[in-house]
Amino acid sequence: MEAILKIEHIEKYYGNKTHVTKAIDDISFEVQNGEFIAIMGASGSGKTTLLNCISTIDRVSAGHIFIHNDDITEINENELTLFRRKNLGFVFQDFNLLDTLTISENIAMALTINKVPTNEIDHRVKQMAEKLDIQSVLNKFPYQVSGGQKQRCACARAIINKPKLILADEPTGALDSHSAQMLLNTLQVMNQELEATILMVTHDAFTASYAKRVLFLKDGRIFTEIRRGGQSRKQLFGKILDVVTLLGGDLSDVR
Repeated sequence: MEAILKIEHIEKYYGNKTHVTKAIDDISFEVQNGEFIAIMGASGSGKTTLLNCISTIDRVSAGHIFIHNDDITEINENELTLFRRKNLGFVFQDFNLLDTLTISENIAMALTINKVPTNEIDHRVKQMAEKLDIQSVLNKFPYQVSGGQKQRCACARAIINKPKLILADEPTGALDSHSAQMLLNTLQVMNQELEATILMVTHDAFTASYAKRVLFLKDGRIFTEIRRGGQSRKQLFGKILDVVTLLGGDLSDVR
């Protein structure tokens, strides 16, 4: 199986000569094409910093990050915007939808920026909306739809451009339990039916249990990982809770 993401001995430091904080301490792992991986860790464990480095928002202090054989640590700032637009999809906690655009226009934005022909945009938006069950709200504005529908719109926007990697940052954090479960089901559809490769950061064991593999960070390093394999989601959830206990129970927001 092809590795979409390779993390090689990355480190990230913050501070100055008198006080240095090591946010990431020699992390290495790979994400294979079609995987759905969750990254868990307490506040300060380095999970957000790691996501920021992979998303090109932040730069590593040492090491290399490869996305489909491109070393993003070597790409200059002027080229990063184009690289991000073509290769990465994002699902944010607060949706990041534009209220002045319809749901359809929000989904189509990435295609419009990449100058995809209008007739192809319409076809792809309708096709994606049908797969994610939001075709009935395409002509509505974000303030007219539910939180769950907004998040599915955000998911459609993230995948519409067929990115190599989708990054999800606490995607269920702003949702009630029903909307959160709908979103997680949507992420599963994106992974299993649309073959999206997903890397999701979360503090929540229930959310992480939808992934195929869970990486746990502690003090900027990988503490351990668990794989679902042939286990049920309920069994994986139980194992996640066991690791949280080993970590000292410091993921205090577990549902």
